[in-house]
Amino acid sequence: MEYDERLANFRQTRLNPFDRGEEEDGLHGGKTPPLRESKPELFSGTRTHSSDRTMDLGLAEDHFSRPMGSIVASDIEQLKMAIEECKKLILELPEHSERQKDTVVKLIHLRLKLQELKDPEEDEPNLRILLEHRFSKEKSKSVKQTCDKCSTIIWGLIQTWYTCTGCYYRCHSKCMNLITKPCVRSKVSHQSEYQLSICPEIGLDRQDYRCAECRTPISLRGVPTEARQCDYTGQYYCSTCHWNDTAMVPARVIHNWEFESRKVCRSSMRYLALMISRPVLKLKEINPLLFNFVEELVEIRKLRQDILLMKPYFITCKEAMEARLLLQLQDRQHFVENDDMYSLQDLIDISSGRLSCSLTEIHTTFAKHIKLDCERCQAKGFVCELCKEGDILFPFDSHTSVCHDCSAVFHRDCYYDNSTTCPRCARMTDRKQDEEPA
Repeated sequence: MEYDERLANFRQTRLNPFDRGEEEDGLHGGKTPPLRESKPELFSGTRTHSSDRTMDLGLAEDHFSRPMGSIVASDIEQLKMAIEECKKLILELPEHSERQKDTVVKLIHLRLKLQELKDPEEDEPNLRILLEHRFSKEKSKSVKQTCDKCSTIIWGLIQTWYTCTGCYYRCHSKCMNLITKPCVRSKVSHQSEYQLSICPEIGLDRQDYRCAECRTPISLRGVPTEARQCDYTGQYYCSTCHWNDTAMVPARVIHNWEFESRKVCRSSMRYLALMISRPVLKLKEINPLLFNFVEELVEIRKLRQDILLMKPYFITCKEAMEARLLLQLQDRQHFVENDDMYSLQDLIDISSGRLSCSLTEIHTTFAKHIKLDCERCQAKGFVCELCKEGDILFPFDSHTSVCHDCSAVFHRDCYYDNSTTCPRCARMTDRKQDEEPA
């Protein structure tokens, strides 16, 4: 924090006290001798007068006040020379000494000035659209980020940078015209399905020994660039396109019920992050045997089936609509639409046990409203027409069975012991026959 305050003060005042010949006690809490008196000691040996002047460049007050007109290239070259002089001097001075600390501060000032000359402040638009990216200008100055294009640090204090609101791609303003990767969100919109083969490797020879994304030459020996495999696509990428990020791979979850994170490339990481909550996995078709080995899946499927049976009660009940009971599942909208589609996040939460707890609680709340709290919903219950005994039945009760043709509800034991047809179906058939003309 102390360094940040000093650096902020420097940026505001554009002054440096080292060249004034005055005593300064703001940077280190003590007095620093004037620079002119310290030059013979700081630049000993073969240092010439010209090198002294080079070191002074960028530290004087009049230099930080930007002159009229454009900045000539010689200013940048002289700043580079001053930076090199500072770096050499830091190595020569005693470690942790006050003079070494002062020189480090000078080096920081020089580098900031050089960066400012290279990237002059201009009015940048707040929103830019490029390759389906919607880049929004960032206002944060203190958060440390890395540019996804050039893989270098974004210095928010002195550099303008943007973030895509769709896929969260970050880059310097100066790197935007070099971007060749389209927004991953567009791929999610056009191709909402996973690669369901486990690490489908095709080999470097099929990739012509080039990165699968930017086509940079790569090899497993790291010459000229290290080849890194993405566990999701199975292809190889360069270190610029593959930062050794990790993510859960859907194919390993569905086929092996394995939730260990694997190394994936940058584009795969963003794609998986955007897809994680999308219900695109139909487990009954992809791996039906999974329900035989994962008991939690069977439990979740039964809860989802019950919720679908409760839904007609809520959409015709005024009290339920006012209480917005169904909004308790707004984060998993597909749970009130079907019982066979899952998202990757659903499977992760099933494995951890979180989904079972939350869904059981919602199921209990729904059942309480229908069977106890709401008289209108209670009136829509059923009486077992086979035994004509017992309490009012509802289709989501665990001890009931539902007729597939007319949706009448019976005691399970009565339904399976009955050798005749459903009484309600029989009445409906007789009614139709009576209505037919003779």
